Formats: sequence, C-alpha cells, structure tokens
Amino acid sequence: MAHKILLVEDDPSFGSVLKSYLELSEYDVVHRVNGIEGLEAFKNEHFDLCLFDVMMPEMDGFTLAEKVRDINQKVPLIFITAKSMKEDMVHGFEIGADDYITKPFDSEVLFYKIKALLSRVDSNVDTQEVFVEKHILLGKSKYDTELRTLVVGDKSFKLTPKEAALLILLYKHKDHLLPREKALEEIWGNTDYFTARSMDVYITKLRKYFKAGAGLTIENIHGSGFRLIEED
Repeated sequence: MAHKILLVEDDPSFGSVLKSYLELSEYDVVHRVNGIEGLEAFKNEHFDLCLFDVMMPEMDGFTLAEKVRDINQKVPLIFITAKSMKEDMVHGFEIGADDYITKPFDSEVLFYKIKALLSRVDSNVDTQEVFVEKHILLGKSKYDTELRTLVVGDKSFKLTPKEAALLILLYKHKDHLLPREKALEEIWGNTDYFTARSMDVYITKLRKYFKAGAGLTIENIHGSGFRLIEED
C-alpha cells in the first residue's frame, strides 16, 4: 500500500506540481491550500507523513504543526519554506519538525528526505521500544518507558518520542560519554547542522525538566557529546 502524504501548500500551481511529482513516485497525496483545511484533513484521515508550507493564510505552518503534534507526536513532518533564517528553522524543530527544505528546491532532494523518514518509520527503529524496563530511576526522578512520563518530585512531564529516545540513550550511557553522532544517527537519522541544532533544543528541554529536582545534570563534553550524571 502506498504511503499517504498530507501536503499543505497555499500556492495552487506549486502545490499541484508537487502533488503530481510525488504521485509519480507512487505516494498517495492529499493537497490542501491552508492550515485550517490541512488540520481538518489530518483529523479525518491517516497520514504517514506531512509536508507543510510555513507561510500560509488562515493558519500558518508552524501553528498547524503544533496542532498536529497535539494529536500525533510521531508522524514525520517536513516544513517547506521560502525562509532560510536559522531562527525559523530552530523554531520548527522546537515544535517537532523532522526536517526542512527551502524554496526553491530540487524535487529529487525532497524525495530522498521523504524516503529516508518513511524508511525509519517502516523499520520501527525506536530506541524506547527495545528498552525492556517499564520504570527506571533517574537520580531523584522516575521514568515510565511505556507512558513516556517523567516524574520529578510532585511534577509529571509527558515526554515527546524524541525526548524519550534521547533520555533513554543518556541513561544507557550514564556517567559516560554519549557521542553526538550516535544520538543524531539513532534518533534523527542524520548529522547535519540543523538536525544537530534540533537535538540541542531537546537537550535544553530535558534540562528544564530536571530543574524540578531530579538531581541530574546533562554535561556538555565540548566537541564530543553529552554525559548524564547524578548531582552530589
């Protein structure tokens, strides 16, 4: 069965051409022209991957992505944008984007980005899924690997799949170096600049959770990676 892609692009001509190209690559593509229509489609149908333009009327791509992530944390999401500013890209990764492509772009590059994301989904390579313990103790906190819930003192945090996968990798390397490249390859599937920035955002989020009293620190090992250590 063909993978189903939700394409939300407000330029009808560009959207139609892109839809046709992806269909020639044997994907089932649903095209919507604004964020409101895109969200409605996502609520009513199952999609294997989302392609969202950033600048759109009615609802922009960032807002649409946030609403999609409220519904589904795992569906792969690629932003299509005319902007190349790092701040916008980092914001997209904070929301939960898996990749970015900037207009104008080579359709073949987009095809391989899509292919890579879908192949990771199909292979079910998930760091958390192969972890056998249901509960693990992390300093003064407790993590439920099935519910992805981190309990720190009287606070509970629901982790995203990538936050959870990163936490498990840090735990497996506790007191030892977790190389940046290893984390990037296992969780994101590549080691480019923007993916590395995305991982840094997730490291920052985990540190914020720990500040609630977890008794844990994520130490930067400059140029190499990270180390999860218990505070004295």
